[in-house]
Amino acid sequence: MAFSRILQILCATAADSRPLPEKKPAAAPLGTGRPNVVACHDCDLLNRLPAGTGATLVCARCGAVLRKHRTNSIDRSLALALAALIFFIVSNSFPFLAMKSGGFIQETTLLTGVRELWEQELYGLSSLVLLTCVLVPLAQITGLLYILAPLKWAAGPAPHAVRVFRLVQEVAPWGMMEVFMLGILVALVKLGKMATIIPGISVFSFGVLIFVMAAAFSSLDPPLLWDRLDLRR
Repeated sequence: MAFSRILQILCATAADSRPLPEKKPAAAPLGTGRPNVVACHDCDLLNRLPAGTGATLVCARCGAVLRKHRTNSIDRSLALALAALIFFIVSNSFPFLAMKSGGFIQETTLLTGVRELWEQELYGLSSLVLLTCVLVPLAQITGLLYILAPLKWAAGPAPHAVRVFRLVQEVAPWGMMEVFMLGILVALVKLGKMATIIPGISVFSFGVLIFVMAAAFSSLDPPLLWDRLDLRR
């Protein structure tokens, strides 16, 4: 009995002298420097992406682009959005087209064209032109400025910036300024035999606006923007 008691004491002493196991660090949320898991849009493979990399990341299975880093995304998109706002104001403030026939010159702007379509009882066409060429581009430009300006000059994102960014992405398919521009070019060709068509400064401004808007959206880095808009960081 005494011998067994001694063995129990020795075993207890040895167990107390063993080092305690180290605690594993808790898993960090996304965007804190730890790898992120992203599903491929083409093959649905879950890929572990290293955070903070400036390279273009592709899927390990199919090679599809998962994330493409864009340098100075916020600065470039903000500058292009400001330029787009200037071109938008010019496009809606100056004469769009002027028709000269027999010494009579008639000028029209984009908004007066919408009004004339409405007065001719073409309500659907008038509303469609107003929506796709005026309201949607204005919503996209002001939405980008509302999102990007606080990220550039303020301490954090603007209130409800996530909802605004989702709205900008949802209304993007309704922006059809390039279709309207093609219609203007077709009208210039067909009406050229009837009268002298004089393009106004708004036509050129509207054409530049199309390319500036496309450049602003192509310069955006959505993963970076979503990370900056995340208030849980």
